[in-house]
Amino acid sequence: MDFNVITGTLNTLKTGCLIIGVFEKNKLSASAKDLDSAAEKYLSRFLKKGDFKATIGETYVLHDLPNITAERILLVGCGIEKDLNPANYLKILTHSAETLNTVATTNAISCLPELTLKDLDLRWKTNVATRAIITSTYRSDTLKTQQAEQTSRLKKVSWFAADKHAANSMKKGVDFGTAIADGINLSRELGNLPGNVCTPSYLAELAISLSNQHKKLKSKILEEQDMERLGMGALLSVSRGSRQPAKLIIMEYSGTAKDKKPVVFVGKGLTFDSGGISIKPSPSMDEMKYDMCGGASVFGAIKAIAALELPINVIGVVPSSENMPDGDANKPGDIVTSLSGQTIEVLNTDAEGRLILCDALTYCEKFKPDVVIDIATLTGACVIALGSHATALFSNNDKLAQDLEKAGNTSLDRTWRMPLWDDYQEQLKSNFADMANIGGREGGSITAACFLSRYTKDYRWAHLDIAGSAWIGGSKKGSTGRPVSLLVQYVIDRCGKSIK
Repeated sequence: MDFNVITGTLNTLKTGCLIIGVFEKNKLSASAKDLDSAAEKYLSRFLKKGDFKATIGETYVLHDLPNITAERILLVGCGIEKDLNPANYLKILTHSAETLNTVATTNAISCLPELTLKDLDLRWKTNVATRAIITSTYRSDTLKTQQAEQTSRLKKVSWFAADKHAANSMKKGVDFGTAIADGINLSRELGNLPGNVCTPSYLAELAISLSNQHKKLKSKILEEQDMERLGMGALLSVSRGSRQPAKLIIMEYSGTAKDKKPVVFVGKGLTFDSGGISIKPSPSMDEMKYDMCGGASVFGAIKAIAALELPINVIGVVPSSENMPDGDANKPGDIVTSLSGQTIEVLNTDAEGRLILCDALTYCEKFKPDVVIDIATLTGACVIALGSHATALFSNNDKLAQDLEKAGNTSLDRTWRMPLWDDYQEQLKSNFADMANIGGREGGSITAACFLSRYTKDYRWAHLDIAGSAWIGGSKKGSTGRPVSLLVQYVIDRCGKSIK
């Protein structure tokens, strides 16, 4: 897909489809007013007939407007003008992209970034608009012998700018939106691949491939023997039940001076989770291929950050394994020793994510990080607490939590902060080890975060539980690619004015 930004006289621009916004009560956007004037009030007369209500995301295709060079006009409903907000803007973009993919054209011009949103500039609006187009074209049929017929003929989208100054800002938005969308789609594809394809070794090979594509990115893979020498007993206890060897994947992006402390993302890379000896119920167990979506989001974020060549140091760490039942697998009651030296009583082998994460989090100390953010499909309790709308956020640092909340709001990939009080630590007590790996049914997502907090005392840390937001089930089953946009936005915010 090619994107560019154009200026000119709207009614004389040649395109297969011109996209304009219309508000309820027949109120026209700025571009719609220009077209209406050129087309001898054609739009006003059409809207008065009442066939198009202009509710949020509603679409309607018009053909052959008088004095308009565009072959067709795609009207997009924007709701009540004063109620327009970022969430509604995204709905407008999503529905318009879906309709555009059904239109018989190879090119289009969109005026939607002109819509006014308080405190949000043209770069942001074009970024989000570009993301919406690219992510709408993703298909999860790479392993089908007969792939779904591509209904979309679209190959080029141009964003209309009022003048050259606006165009310069919008071009930056195109760059950001393209990189973030590509990262989201990579994350979605990794999540959707089955566990017999997307193994720890597959992810390790992908990391090497990404580093070969970007000069500022280097990848390193720790094998099981390397982890054993280091003393990663918690991580390796999970992989013992699998025939797939575990990998600790490290991707180092160097965008600034070496002495600048890095941001470190740690993504849970459980490529399939059967629950181990504490085996899961069979219904929907196939969805446990999505237990690596935290790791997938790290891959997507690193890909986007490297593509944008952001002036910052970022490290992605993905502990990757399977969790399978086997004669050598963890058993309830086993005690393992983590890289930190702390011992863990494994009361439930299905609480394995925290076992691979805790060793990875301890390993991160070697990077002398500024902040560490782990991302994991960690607990079903999180789904009960927040559903699929927000990612649960835990942190030992208020400033970091606030920055992530802000990035989530800006990227439209929201978080909700949860408590991390010492009161909950009591639930992790064990009679036989330093801690148990579960804390009971009550506050399950909180006690899981409390467990991880015991391995992050030497740096500023946040934990994102994406169990509810990483994928959707049912007939539209598939990975969402969250929270790639949140992670990249957080890094963009940190770069601030240093981004040219």
